Amino acid sequence: MKHLRALEDQSVYILREAYKHFDDLAMLWSMGKDSTVLLWLARKAFFGHVPFPLVHIDTGYEMPALIEYRDRLCREWRLNLVVGQNKAALAAGMGPERGRVTCCTAMKIDALKQTIASHGWTAVILGIRADEEGTRAKERYFSLRDKHGEWDFRDQPPELWDQFNTTFPAGAHVRVHPLLDWTELNIWEYLELEQIPLPPLYFDQGTGTRYRSLGCVPCTGTVQSCASTIPQIISELRTTTIAERSGRAQDEGRGMETLRKLGHM
Repeated sequence: MKHLRALEDQSVYILREAYKHFDDLAMLWSMGKDSTVLLWLARKAFFGHVPFPLVHIDTGYEMPALIEYRDRLCREWRLNLVVGQNKAALAAGMGPERGRVTCCTAMKIDALKQTIASHGWTAVILGIRADEEGTRAKERYFSLRDKHGEWDFRDQPPELWDQFNTTFPAGAHVRVHPLLDWTELNIWEYLELEQIPLPPLYFDQGTGTRYRSLGCVPCTGTVQSCASTIPQIISELRTTTIAERSGRAQDEGRGMETLRKLGHM
C-alpha cells in the first residue's frame, strides 16, 4: 500500500529529525493503537532500537490488560520505560467523582508535567492524529509549549511544504507529533500490514462489544461491535458514522479542549 509507506516514510523522517535536534527527548506510550504504531515506527527509524525512554503516565485507574501488555512488550523489545504518576493526588483520594476535568488535570496533565520536569526532557513525542479530535487538528508536527507546558491552540504558526520548525528558544518545551497526518483507518491498515501486536481489548471477545479507544477504567466505554479481527475492524470503519472517541468521558462538552490547552496529550 503506497499511501501507508508514504505515511511511514514521513513519520520516520520526523522521528529522526526530533532525535537529531533535541538532546533530552522522550516518547509517550499509552499502549493504545496509535502510540503502539508510533513505537513500531520508532523501532524502524532506529533499526530495532528505541534510543530514548518511553513514558507511561499511570493514572492509577489503568486497565489491567494494558499493564500486562506493556510489561510483556518491554521485556520482548527491551524498552526503557519510565512510569510517571501523581502519587500525592492519588493518596489524597483523587478520582473521576471529583469531575472529569479535575481528575484528568491531576492524574494526567500534572503527572506528565512532574515527570517531564524531574527528567529534564525538552521535547516529548506523542502519537496524536489530526482527525481524532477537534483541537488536535490545530496541532503542528513540532509544537511549542510555554514554560508551564500549556498550549495556545488559537495561535499556531503554519508548517508549509513540509518545512518543519526545529529551532526553538533555549528552555522551550516542544511536543512532536509524527502521526499527525494519519487517520484511524490508516492506523488499522498499517497494524494489519505490519502485523503489530495489540491489546485484546480492541477486539470482540464474544460479548458483541469492544473498545475503540482506550483510557482509564471509570471513563472509557465500549462500542457495539462483533469485530474480532483487524480486517473486520477495517471493514467496520469504512461505513461507521460513530465518532472514534464517543466512549471517552473527558471528551464531553469542551472537556478535551480545556485539557489540551493545559498540556494534555
